Amino acid sequence: MMQARALFLAAAIAVPAWAGGDASDGHTHAGSAPAPVPVTASAPRAVAATEDFELVAILEGKHLVVYVDRFASNEPVAKAKVEIEGAGLKGLAGEAAPGTYVMDLASTLPPAKHALTISIEAGDTADLLSATLDTSQPVVTDAVAHDWRRRATWIVAALLLLAAGALLVIRRRKAGGF
Repeated sequence: MMQARALFLAAAIAVPAWAGGDASDGHTHAGSAPAPVPVTASAPRAVAATEDFELVAILEGKHLVVYVDRFASNEPVAKAKVEIEGAGLKGLAGEAAPGTYVMDLASTLPPAKHALTISIEAGDTADLLSATLDTSQPVVTDAVAHDWRRRATWIVAALLLLAAGALLVIRRRKAGGF
């Protein structure tokens, strides 16, 4: 019977800690901790727009991917001639999908702010766009900032459970159960 009480006491102590709860009604009057902020991956990109076109250029390894849309309708621009110049680049980007053009790079771009001039010819419409591709910032991968209180709660819960288990083993040995 004593062992059952010890086990119940250990569970009663550990369960609220595991749940991350406290004895309050959920309202605190102290300053609350900031919520964890998810960080998403962000590859270097450049953005430009004119009356006719808008584009987003994204550096993906050794490929510069350029998405071209009509400014007024956001419709992908298919079968266009997309020429890119700047940052040591000069050439045509090939169409991978409607509105998506890819230019293969000979080498990776060094960390810097690269000025790009992008010429777009689609049907009877032609335009020249300027954009800046910033490769100076490192690419950040997906991560979530963890609150130190959550980790502390899990550590305390684990320690309480271990202590309750050790207490149970000690009592059994004293009672001659093992």
